[in-house]
Amino acid sequence: MSLSIKQDIRFRVYMAFTGICLFGIAIVIKAAMIQFQEGPKLRALAKEMHTRFDTLKADRGNIYNEDGVLLSSSIPEFEVHIDFSVIDSGLFAKNIDTLAGCVANLFADKSAEIYKEEFVRAYNDGEKYYLLGRKLKYYQHEALRSFPIFNKGKGLGGFISDPKEKREAPYKTLAYRTIGIFRDSNVTGLEATYNDTLTGENGRRIVQKSTGGAWVPIEGSEVDPQNGKDIVTTLDMNIQDVAEHALLSLLQKYECLYGTCIVMEVKTGKIRTLVNLGRQTDGSYFEDFNYAMIPTEPGSTFKLVTLLSLLNDKMINVDDIVDAEGGAIRFGNRTMNDSHLGLHAMPIWKAYAESSNAAMAKLANQHYKDNPSKYIEHLTKLHLDQPTGIDLAGERRTVITKPGMTTWSNTTLPWMATGYGILISPLHTCMLYNAIANDGKMMRPYLVSSIREYGKEVKSFAPHMIEQVGDSNTIAQLRKCTRAVVTEGTGKGIESPYYTMSGKTGTAQVADKGIRYTDGVYQGSFVGYMPAEAPKYTICVVIRTKPHSAAYYGGTIAAPVFRMVADKIFSENMGAWAGPLDSFAKTNNGRLTSSMATARNYRTLLNGIKKPAPTPGDYLNQMMQMSTDSSKKMTILPAKLFRDIMPDLKGMGLKDAVYMLETCGLQVQVMGKGKVQSQSIIPGTRINKGQNVILQLS
Repeated sequence: MSLSIKQDIRFRVYMAFTGICLFGIAIVIKAAMIQFQEGPKLRALAKEMHTRFDTLKADRGNIYNEDGVLLSSSIPEFEVHIDFSVIDSGLFAKNIDTLAGCVANLFADKSAEIYKEEFVRAYNDGEKYYLLGRKLKYYQHEALRSFPIFNKGKGLGGFISDPKEKREAPYKTLAYRTIGIFRDSNVTGLEATYNDTLTGENGRRIVQKSTGGAWVPIEGSEVDPQNGKDIVTTLDMNIQDVAEHALLSLLQKYECLYGTCIVMEVKTGKIRTLVNLGRQTDGSYFEDFNYAMIPTEPGSTFKLVTLLSLLNDKMINVDDIVDAEGGAIRFGNRTMNDSHLGLHAMPIWKAYAESSNAAMAKLANQHYKDNPSKYIEHLTKLHLDQPTGIDLAGERRTVITKPGMTTWSNTTLPWMATGYGILISPLHTCMLYNAIANDGKMMRPYLVSSIREYGKEVKSFAPHMIEQVGDSNTIAQLRKCTRAVVTEGTGKGIESPYYTMSGKTGTAQVADKGIRYTDGVYQGSFVGYMPAEAPKYTICVVIRTKPHSAAYYGGTIAAPVFRMVADKIFSENMGAWAGPLDSFAKTNNGRLTSSMATARNYRTLLNGIKKPAPTPGDYLNQMMQMSTDSSKKMTILPAKLFRDIMPDLKGMGLKDAVYMLETCGLQVQVMGKGKVQSQSIIPGTRINKGQNVILQLS
């Protein structure tokens, strides 16, 4: 072999060796770079691919009332999908018939054959996210998880579960706008006001992907969620139910646009009932807006403010005489008219009872014309220029025209004195009359009395007095006026023989949101308190009519709702309000001897007692026989059932109550368990065959 050939071979070997060495050096350098420079970043990336943070969702708190009745709660819902691509063919073929039958029996919406056909098609297409069901209840979800194939889990059985949370109200639409709704895009009512309290705080944990593909929690990484707290509302669902039905019946009868009913506890300001019903396009009614907090021109119920201002300024006494001048008085270029002409000289209390616009406007103009700001100051002191402060989202601003504004004229004051030229909400009106019932103490209205955590009270809300609106003399005179409305004025049609009430009717022409006075839309209202002598509850009813309605006076469309709600309240409290039995009568050989001689007092007595029975649960029907002599003896007699009169069922067992009602031809709906606590039709009311009655048991 020649030298040149050997040199060439040697050169090639050296080059190959050098290349191999350089390649080895490059590998070492790259490995070092990965280890020391890129290593931490790549290790973090690898860890990220095999670990993740899982959110541990906090449970939303519940809403209860003070009786412990659940009003709003969260229940689990599930959306289930199936990944058919991971299911083994042998497992699928062996179990598809059984699976289809199980699903068909669970949902009862399709046959097993149809489900099998759909599952086979999805399996053949390799569907990875086949929708099996939405809004599934917990028992449905658990049943699906136990079915063949699906019981292999997500990795082998393709079972993909997406848990969700649904907010549910056991009373459905009752107090719907007040309790509120909770959705991702919309939160209203108490759900919105107390959202932070109810929501709680989510927790989290780190999970790591195992070799089998399952995500396993890493021990010690979990941060527990802080569940939301419960709130306790002041709402009384029994009164709420009666108020809603009473309001609905009037709205339907006259095809009104909307209505609201508020029941406030006099001494505390607790809101016991808040009903808001608006007419929908199909003619039905629904709690669509919180009408109780929408400012409108109140009309004649505002005359209380005028009298209160005059009395506080010592300008009048309600026994003073005012001349309504026939019910038509001219102010500037306008004439103030009464709804019914012909009233002349009369006491101021009588003018209030008859709701004389002319008289009230005349008094306000006479005493405040030269200094109208003084009148406006009274409105400010009564907090009518501010929100009521109720713990419910959505309260709107009131509107008060003041001297110096471009809208002020020489007719503003007399019209404002009768409830025009000012916008306040029904809740303001209710708060104002409640102050008169509460000896002049104006209370802040509120809906939540406490907050609880795991059943233990962690915060309570006490009654809060806003203002003392007048002295004892002023309040006494105003009570005289409001009582006269019911005994001989515009509200005399709702007087009850069983208890007393006081209040004021209101009727106002409406002009707002595209509605003109000439359109013939009215707002009828009645606000008052009961019992008149020792008030316990204030009730405010406001109804807006359709254009040119046949009925629009407050005494016609709102006062009857007030009476129905007041009857319900009385029926639940008549024993307590009647006073101790010993103050009325004493027992004597099975007879009751009373010193009270009027039939009304006898009815009150017997409505408020139950005779001691030989065995628990025996019920005493309220029947009696009175002697004709002067002894005034009363003997309790066995029951007589009048088929056209609603019996008093309170305290009865369900079996006896249903028997009596069905004997009367009524349709019975039962809520709860135990004995009858309340009934939707007031005892003594005339009933018709086929009428529905709701019994609340406890």
